Amino acid sequence: MRVGILTGGGDCPGLNAVIRAVVRKGIFHYEDQFVGYLEGWRGVLEDKTIPLDLHAVAGILPRGGTILRTSRTNPAKKEGGLQCCIDNLRHHQLDALIAVGGDDTQSIGLKLYNMGFPVVGIPKTIDNDLMGTDFCFGFDTAVTAATDAIDRVHTTAEAHNRVIVVEVMGRDSGWIALYSGIAGGADVILVPERPFDIDDVAELLRKRHARGRYFSIVVAAEGARFASELDADGSPIVQDLERDEFGHVRLGGIGNVLAREIERRTGFETRAVVLGYIQRGGSPTAFDRVLATRFGTTAIDLVHRQEFGKMVAVHGTEIVSIPLAEAINRTRLVGQDLIDVAIGLHEPLGDKNTEPLPLTNR
Repeated sequence: MRVGILTGGGDCPGLNAVIRAVVRKGIFHYEDQFVGYLEGWRGVLEDKTIPLDLHAVAGILPRGGTILRTSRTNPAKKEGGLQCCIDNLRHHQLDALIAVGGDDTQSIGLKLYNMGFPVVGIPKTIDNDLMGTDFCFGFDTAVTAATDAIDRVHTTAEAHNRVIVVEVMGRDSGWIALYSGIAGGADVILVPERPFDIDDVAELLRKRHARGRYFSIVVAAEGARFASELDADGSPIVQDLERDEFGHVRLGGIGNVLAREIERRTGFETRAVVLGYIQRGGSPTAFDRVLATRFGTTAIDLVHRQEFGKMVAVHGTEIVSIPLAEAINRTRLVGQDLIDVAIGLHEPLGDKNTEPLPLTNR
């Protein structure tokens, strides 16, 4: 079979491991041929391709980023864009397309499948918020990087008696914030799922100070929302109002706003650290390499079983497939069970619906 592969949306560690797994199993076990599309859906629209063979994927397993590059191009926003994609795919006599990406990428894959082109999806979102799968590759690498950063800022926070706010990725869900915050022993964790009261945050830090702990670490997802006079409508802080082709604004700035407001309310010297792209750069962890490899080998199996309109996923320790429509129907949020773990590390404070997370007992 002739199979196309693309990587869409934001880059993350593990993308190259997926490409390698698809190509190696496809060639060794099915004698497939592969066409790589450059820069996600833009490459399909503009017919920008490279051949993918064993030489092309040699040595890429530990590399971050993606050898196919990526973009946030939305063909559905272009007049005739979806049909153009199908025409270009058929021009290369492809039997199927494997689309690696998050809900935006998979939404286009579903549209093409509904128009009659065979598509298989592989989930990729560093925020870990794609429905139908317990984990996405890249998430573990991001959590590891964020946890390492939290560990490092502990020493300077303690040395200077400071509060340090660490802003991590997480537009609509707080998976990275909660995992890295718990792993790094943060004193407050703020996630999009639970709007917070800045006065409650300040009170938590004052209580910690009164117990003789003169430094604190606050971890905040970039999409964390105020439930106070600072932002009465509960919207996240944005860098600007310009939207990408999938309608997303550019988030960022919650860390600096929090630092300013904490220092104003408590008098404690406060600084902000924004991790940004550090979280999704560099080499993937062993966990992400293995998960990405399992996704890739399963995806090419789905192609040969003609199970199109599906996305691979992990449930527990098992790799399964689910309908693409199920994967993109809503955002996968942090569960109450994990939030309760964080809440259990400190005494209750404030309204339960706006309670900040968490105060650890260090």
